Amino acid sequence: MTVNLLCMTVTLEVAEGVGTLRLDRPPMNALDVATQDRLKELAEEATRRDDVRAVVIYGGEKVFAAGADIKEMQDMDHTAMVLRARGLQEAFTAVARIPKPVVAAVTGYALGGGCELALCADFRIAAENAKLGQPEILLGLIPGAGGTQRLPRLIGPSRAKDLIFTGRMVKADEALSLGLVDRVVPAPEVYGQAHAWAARLARGPALALRAAKESVDAGLETDIDTGLTVERGWFAGLFATEDRERGMRSFVAEGPGKAEFS
Repeated sequence: MTVNLLCMTVTLEVAEGVGTLRLDRPPMNALDVATQDRLKELAEEATRRDDVRAVVIYGGEKVFAAGADIKEMQDMDHTAMVLRARGLQEAFTAVARIPKPVVAAVTGYALGGGCELALCADFRIAAENAKLGQPEILLGLIPGAGGTQRLPRLIGPSRAKDLIFTGRMVKADEALSLGLVDRVVPAPEVYGQAHAWAARLARGPALALRAAKESVDAGLETDIDTGLTVERGWFAGLFATEDRERGMRSFVAEGPGKAEFS
């Protein structure tokens, strides 16, 4: 595949079944249009590739992503943003819909679009020095890449409104108490712990993990009866897989946790 080197603001590297989506647009990983489009392209690639069994989103040792490229956005009028807003959301939705376990490794700032990108992950590991928030209100705007939808679903509407209405940043310890992140570790350990989390799941049953993720995510978007229907379909369907046969055979012969999946 030929890639424009000017668009290499996001890369996908694969090791041990884990694909790392790495943001690389110094100094703050501002999410300009080219970066958004590249993120969508690589999220879709990670979805397709069989050698990618889990994904880490990482911005590097110093910063996750400090938000959108304000200088670029300042030159956009209403018409331009009407045309662009869907592409912005689609880039982040492509990450959220990767049908594999996804963990965000958050260092430094994760603000605005950076926070919204972290919200697209299934699990968030943050550095002790991390700062997260949705400061769009301070620009006379609201979050536009999913923040008004994913944040209240994660931490509840009142807490989400506090962050969105005030635009304030929260440090890692408060983010943990809010449920905005799931684990706080020393900064040098963030990527290693995120990769270890992903690598452990990469060895698991891929179809069952996909079924679990899609059942949870679909259930959150609908009523419980519909959610149970989705769960029932996936549950029964997994009985047709080789991994289910391996898992049950191993459990009977050796006890839990010993199965090796294809």
